[in-house]
Amino acid sequence: MLAGLSTLGVKVSVGFETVAGQKPTDFVVRHRINSIGGISIEPETIDASAIEDLVERSVAGRATTGGNFPLAFNATDETIAEWEETIGDYEEASGNGLRMWLQIAHPSMQRAFFVVCQPPLQLPMPDFGQNELLVMELPLTIEEYRGMETKVEPTDSEA
Repeated sequence: MLAGLSTLGVKVSVGFETVAGQKPTDFVVRHRINSIGGISIEPETIDASAIEDLVERSVAGRATTGGNFPLAFNATDETIAEWEETIGDYEEASGNGLRMWLQIAHPSMQRAFFVVCQPPLQLPMPDFGQNELLVMELPLTIEEYRGMETKVEPTDSEA
């Protein structure tokens, strides 16, 4: 058994549905990803107490993803162009009732993580500090967390 895995070699790619509700068959790599925020699945708590209870009793309710997660990338002319293209593709797809999928694939894992999400419609301004890497952070809205599914080999324009 492996002791664990590093994050080296992880690839992030985006794909757009061609049939509503179906995982895309084509994904395109997005480069220079700096970090990806996690998505936790936390059940809401429903109060199931009755008047005879001296202490509150609860049952698990609907799970929540928190609604969004951050994806940060190294800001260069090339990476900004990739995400501007992604936003344009998202606007076109969503206008046709289709969704954007994000695939996060580790090279040593058999399956990848998939999230149906919405990018911001405008790129944010990054923080600027002394002697730091210029990183742009995108808040991605979670439409549907799909979890781990079969990987799709993405197209990589830099391969």
